[in-house]
Amino acid sequence: MIRDLANVPNAVSLVRIGLIPIFVWLVIVDEYTWAGILFGFIGATDWIDGYLARRLDQVTEIGKILDPVADRAAVVIAVIGGIVVGVLPAWFGWGLIVREAAIGVGALWGWRHGVDRLDVRWLGKTATFGVYVAVALFYIGEGAYLDVVIVAANLIGLPSLVMYYWVGVEYLGDMRRAAAGQK
Repeated sequence: MIRDLANVPNAVSLVRIGLIPIFVWLVIVDEYTWAGILFGFIGATDWIDGYLARRLDQVTEIGKILDPVADRAAVVIAVIGGIVVGVLPAWFGWGLIVREAAIGVGALWGWRHGVDRLDVRWLGKTATFGVYVAVALFYIGEGAYLDVVIVAANLIGLPSLVMYYWVGVEYLGDMRRAAAGQK
């Protein structure tokens, strides 16, 4: 287990997780612009750990857990924090929370029915990227009082949220089919 942690891709995931408390601190001290920039960095590095794991042939079971934990933790904390401090519009923040909850329940159901893995969809990666960008821009725009950035966040956030739900429905269908194949 410890040996599995000691590789480059897992170190990247651990750094991403380690940056989350710094993000929280920036939100608490009303440094929304810096919080947005840090969240953007956490989101921008989302693909690096998986790419390195495949490229360096360092895919591990713990890495398959760390990467999605880093993703979900960053998004959930940024969204809840954004709703609490008023950085994110309610429609966007609550839309993300409801979707994440539905996917979480679906994942638990699938796991209970023997599904341990689903293939990632390109639309899912695109939607996640858009969500990361929109959340970062909402924070940056609020912190810098730049209405144009908030408009951009809305223009990116709405279609990203729609794609997030669309691919969520596809993932739930994948989960149902995979569970049926397990029996």
